[in-house]
Parts: sequence; C-alpha cells; structure tokens
Amino acid sequence: MSHEGVGLRAVMRSAAFLTAGVLAVPALAACSADDEAGRPVAVQDIAPASRDAIADGGTLRWAVDAVPETLNAFQADADATTSRVAGAVLPSMYRLDANGRPQINPAYLESAKVVGTSPKQVVLYKLNQQAVWSDGREIGAADFAAQWRALSGKDSSYWTARNAGYDRIEKIERGKNDLEVRVTFSRPYADWKALFSPLYPKDVMGTADSFNDGARRKLTVSAGPFAVKTVDRKAGTVRLTRNARWWGRPGKLDEIDLVAVARDKRAEALADGELDLAEIDPAEAERVTLAGRHKDGGPLQGASATGESEPSAEKSGKGTSGTSKKKSEDGDSEEDGKNPADEESTRHEKSDKSDKEEGAKHDKTEKSEKSEKTEKSGTKSGHDDSDEGDGDEKTDKPEKSAHKKSDKSDKSEDGDRSEGGGSGTKGSGAGAKAGSSASALSEFVIRKSLEPAYTQLALNGSEGPLADERVRRAVARALDRKELARVVLRPLGLPAEPVGSHLALAGQAAYADNSGALGEQDAAEARALLADAGWVPGGPVTEQKKTEKAAGSKGKKEDSGDDDRPGGTYDLGDDDKPAGVGREPAQDPKDHAHKQEQQGGARPGALADDQAARHLDGRQYAGHGGLPGAYAPKGTAAPAGAASNLLAKDGKALTLRFVVPSGAGSESLRLVADRIARMLQRIGVRADITKVPDESYFKDHIASGQYDLALYSWPASAFPATDARPIYAKPVPAADGSLSVEQNYTRVGTDQVDQLFDQALSTLNEDEERSLVRKADARIWAAAGSIPLYQRPQLTAARIGLANTGAFGFQTPVYEDMGFLKKGAKPSASPSKSG
Repeated sequence: MSHEGVGLRAVMRSAAFLTAGVLAVPALAACSADDEAGRPVAVQDIAPASRDAIADGGTLRWAVDAVPETLNAFQADADATTSRVAGAVLPSMYRLDANGRPQINPAYLESAKVVGTSPKQVVLYKLNQQAVWSDGREIGAADFAAQWRALSGKDSSYWTARNAGYDRIEKIERGKNDLEVRVTFSRPYADWKALFSPLYPKDVMGTADSFNDGARRKLTVSAGPFAVKTVDRKAGTVRLTRNARWWGRPGKLDEIDLVAVARDKRAEALADGELDLAEIDPAEAERVTLAGRHKDGGPLQGASATGESEPSAEKSGKGTSGTSKKKSEDGDSEEDGKNPADEESTRHEKSDKSDKEEGAKHDKTEKSEKSEKTEKSGTKSGHDDSDEGDGDEKTDKPEKSAHKKSDKSDKSEDGDRSEGGGSGTKGSGAGAKAGSSASALSEFVIRKSLEPAYTQLALNGSEGPLADERVRRAVARALDRKELARVVLRPLGLPAEPVGSHLALAGQAAYADNSGALGEQDAAEARALLADAGWVPGGPVTEQKKTEKAAGSKGKKEDSGDDDRPGGTYDLGDDDKPAGVGREPAQDPKDHAHKQEQQGGARPGALADDQAARHLDGRQYAGHGGLPGAYAPKGTAAPAGAASNLLAKDGKALTLRFVVPSGAGSESLRLVADRIARMLQRIGVRADITKVPDESYFKDHIASGQYDLALYSWPASAFPATDARPIYAKPVPAADGSLSVEQNYTRVGTDQVDQLFDQALSTLNEDEERSLVRKADARIWAAAGSIPLYQRPQLTAARIGLANTGAFGFQTPVYEDMGFLKKGAKPSASPSKSG
C-alpha cells in the first residue's frame, strides 16, 4: 500500500485522543478459520480463452494514465504504469491468484520454503533452470544479493522508496548449485514471500548510480515474456515486444503498446480506433453499452427525462461481457450464465430507480453550479471544473481543444437520447458525428469487476472535535455503510457489499469482518456518545466571524446566500493555500518528507500518492444516487427543526470540514459525501463540504492534515502486516517537535495496534499471523480513525474478440496469454460470476 510521490507534512497535534483500549472492543479474538475470509465479492471478468483459440500476432493498445517517470518500481516516483511494465518484463517470485493470495510463479521458481528457524530464519529458493536474463545470463544468487543490498536501507546513496523486509535480511548466498539461493534473516519475517517481486538484474541494482538513473528511462536487460523496446515520452507510449529469450509459453501478441490517455478522453480514443483496452468511467461505460445495444438493433437512448435509465446491457443480453448470451465477433453466442450482481440489481429494481432519479438531480445541480461559476468568472479564463479531469494530468492546448470537441459530441448524443432517438441538437452534423462515434464504440464490450482497493471515510484525529474518540465513534455509528455501497455499486450491476476490514478484502487470507468492534449503525448510540463527550442540542452558539474560512485561505461558499445542502458547500477554486479555521498551518515537511518517502513507503506495485490524487476513487458515476432533497433549489426552507437539532459545546456548534475533490471525474465522491452529511445531520453534526481542486486534494489536504472528514482509497495487499503498518502506525514526535505520521493521514493510532503488527511480522506460523492481523484490524475499527465503505468498481472497455484481459480483480495479469481470438473462436468460459 504505497503512497509515494507526495511529501508527508509533519503536523502537530494540539489535543490527545482516547486509545482504543479505553473502550470495550468486542470480537478481538477474531476467528482464524479460513472460512472467515470468504470469497471475493466479485471476481475477474477477462473473457478467458484457451491459447489454442487465440491468434498469433497483433498489437494490443492499452490505455495508461501517463508514461512513467521511472521504470524502477522501487523508486519514490514509480506509478501504476511502472508496475504494469515490471509485470510484463521482469521476474516475480510470486503472483496473486483470484483470491488475492500469493502463489509460486513456476516460470521462475520450482520451490521456495523456510528450511530453518533456529537460530535464524532461512529461506531456500530453487530457481527454474531455464530462467535467464535477456542477455543470456542465468538468474541467480548475485541478482538476489544485489537487490538486497540496494534495498536494505544501509546505504543512503541508493534513492529507494522503501526497505521493508529487506532490512531484516542478514545475508544471501549461493546454495548447493547455481539454481539455489539461500536467504538468511537477522529477524524472523512472516511476509518473506513479498520479497524479490519484481526482481531486477544486478546490472540495475549493483551500484547506486545504476539504481538511481540506469532504469529510469530504459530497461536494457529483462526476463519476462515481453521486453521494453521504446519509451517515447513525446508520443506518450511505452512499447513492449516479445522477449526472444523467454523460455515459457510465448506471448501471443507481437507487441503491447501502453498509451497515455487521460480518463476523460478515453471514450473518444476508443471511438477513433486509437485503443483496444481502457479502464473507463461509468458514464463512458454507458456509452459503450448503448452503442452495443444500438448495433444489435435497439434504439440508441439512455436516461429519460425522469432520470431512469434503460435496462443495462447485462440484463438485455447484449453488448457486454456480463451478458447472459454475449455476442462474439463472428455473431456466435456463448453459454448462458447469470451474474449474481444482475440478480441483486433485479431484486432491488425500485430502489435502483430511486437512485437513478436522485442521480439525475445530482447531475443537474453539478451542471448548474458549473454554469453559474463560469458566468461569474467569465469565459476568458478558459478553465472550469469540467476541464480539470484527473488532477495530475497535464494537457496541452490541442488536447484541451479536443476535450471541448468531445464535450460537444457528448452533449449532442445526450440530446439524441433524451428524445428517444430524435435529433435533439442543432443541425444534422452533430447527430451524424454522434452516430459515427456510437458505431465505433459498438466494437467494444464492458468488462466489470471490483478493484482490489476500497474507499474509506477518513476522520482526522489530530485536533478539533474528532480528537475525541467518542466523537469519532459517534460519526462512524451514524453511517449506513450498506446504503453508501449501494449508491455507488448497484447501478453498475456490481455487488453492493460494505467492506468489513481495513487490512484485507473478502477472499484474502487475512479478511474477516471486524466492523463489530465498532458496532452497527445506531443513531441513538451515536447521540449518546456525543452527549457523553459534552455535545448537547440547543446550546448557545457563538457566531463565526464572516472572515473565517472553512478549510483553506480561499475557502468560501459558492453562493452568497444560504446553501440548502447538508452542512453547506464551499469551493476553494484554484488558489488553494490551506490554512483552516482554528487549525495551525502544518509545519514545513522538509525535514521528514524525504525520509519518510525513503523508509515509510509500501512495497512496489501499490497505489502512489499522486495516483490516489488522480483517481480519488475518481470514477464518474453520472446518473446514479443522490438523496431526495439533497439539492433543493436555492431559497428552499430547511427541514423543520434542523437548526435546533445541531449540537454545541462551549458556545461552538459541532461542525466538521468535509473536503472533497471538485474535478469532473469525482462525482461519486461528492455524492457519497452528501449522503454522509445527511446521515450526520440526523445526529446533530454539521458537515461543511468543501470542494478543492483535484491536483491539491491529496497533497495539500489529506497528507498535510487540512481536513476533518475526507474520502480516499487504499489498495488491498496480500501482505498486510508489512504494507498496512505505515498506514495505521501511531504517529510519534520527531526530534524537531513535529509529528511523524508515515502514511497515517488520519493521525489516529494506538500502541496496541503497533504491537499486533510487530507480532504478526515476527511469527512464521501463518495461522497465528492471520489471527494477529485480524486482531489489529478490530483495534483499528474501535479507534474509528477510518471507516471502510466499499470496494471500488473497475470498468474496462475491451475490443470485441480480445481475450484474457479486462477487469482483472485480484489476479495478476498473464501477459503471454493475452491476444485476439481466431475467427470463429469464442471465450472458453462464461463471463465471470460475482461470488
């Protein structure tokens, strides 16, 4: 779980908080039986096919967020594309299976096991005798040793992002022959399977210079089914070609081109024939589904005037990989198969309709806000929320022009849909263009699953009301997590199950639903906790001065009048200099940011800080969700008694600053924030929702502690004892008096949690480790610093006929098996079923 790329600010806490140990913690002795882990809520959807059914050759053009700054996955600025390249071209000793559990990768290992525990832990790796680097040299102990020395943390000249696990190794030596590698640990390390994945050649790891600079722009030696041919930053592509020295099953594709395309431009890139595979937002996924339905003879129409959408392609049996009888490229149909996600959606049809109607109101309000903002600022600036897209993506003028062009096309298509297929636009040109785009998109299907990552509500416990554990617990007990999951996931036809663990997801070995340590939703209990903390209804409230801001020096309400939304909404605009009401500015991070990036990071392949800032669970979920009345017209009276229900203490109302990203791709987060604000209003807590630019959301608010409530995501890990510890470690004072938080952006931690992590890392008994991790999770729940909500949706547009790729879920992609089906062939199994 890595949040690399953003320096961590040391923040002083002005108030202490109660430890989880003060309150009763039920179910700490979590059951260690494997059935606690269950099965994945939704498994991968990749159109699996046997290699015999796949044609040899072809190029797969796969969208990525950006060309990576480095190809070295162990550096601080590595990103998801770095990990994708590494997975295709470098050795990994272990891969994740469909349940998110590590399994030996037979391409590189014959076996790996602990062969000694006393006096020291010893792991013996037996390598595949065919495993060689692309320069012909055998993979061996020298490569393992070079990587250990580079990542051990003992030599500061190596600019590493982390050293977890490698710092516990005492020595690495050759075994009985060149195919054996013996690793001796100075301290027991439970997560030893996390090491040497990926494994770089000694040419990269051997010296500080080669480590720091040698693999940033090129990787001349590799050992996977593919090799890096070119990295063209100007063209925005990374080209991978078959590795001629690969000893395993040869790659079916000739090339894999990783193409940098911003998320808000991917639908157009698909329609223009520039991509074959792209993870997209739900709004674009709907366009693809509608296009497929139109191709099969159905009318091209979407949301009605009431906000009710047409049945999904999964239900209609057309257009996506989730269909009951999916059309293949040659027109053949597959085996029947029912998706439990669709069955669930059918069972709750009335509720879905309500969600979609509410979502239409949400969309209308968002557009109205943007329109008002544009009118106020004028058109000369050429910038508004709709152009922000992903926060960290930088676009040049031609791209902006293309984006505006895309917007016009989208509006034209929307006009067609609203009239049930009529023109709905000025002139026939726009309609013709929309039809052409729809025709092109009909060559794609949507493959969907849940990402191995979850969205959480973070509660900043460093100061203010949330420094009191009773207030945090009250906020958590006010939440209907099932409702929040349903709002986001059910309209997409995905299982709407709330996440029950901070440290694993359903199906993974360490998973167990430990939310009982906090308790179910209970408004009465939440109010009792607040009363115990001194917050009472109807108390005298001292009015805030008009000059006081919400959460940042430029915080302001979007409108001059009262806002009818729960808690009100603020917009920081682009001049975002966090300073906050009653919140001291964070200390300069210069003394600790670099140190924490070097030592506090998580293992490579996990999400980076800049990625989290880009994605922010940042999918568009247009047309779904929204609470009735959440967007009442300006001037609508507040519900009777609403003001009198607010709680106060010492003359101050219980008001929390809820920071959300303002970009076009983050509607779902704002929708969830509005729902949460409404839930908190019911217990007398006011949530002031503050919208900030995507590019500053994580860096200037989450990492720096300038928020009370926030929504962001963490990836799941197969090695939570190692990867999750920096996220939940108790913050400690640094030598200069600042607070070292590592990756614990909620600033909530306990000694008990730290001790449980330490014990889990040091046991070599897998059952005991699993039990300790589950106990740690129960303690984290009880501390109420972060509340897991739902697994993030994963929607991938794939060209019809493309097999063994799509929405991967937990499982590591098998790059050599990806390819295009032969003429007349079809996938060997029905679409993935939700589990």
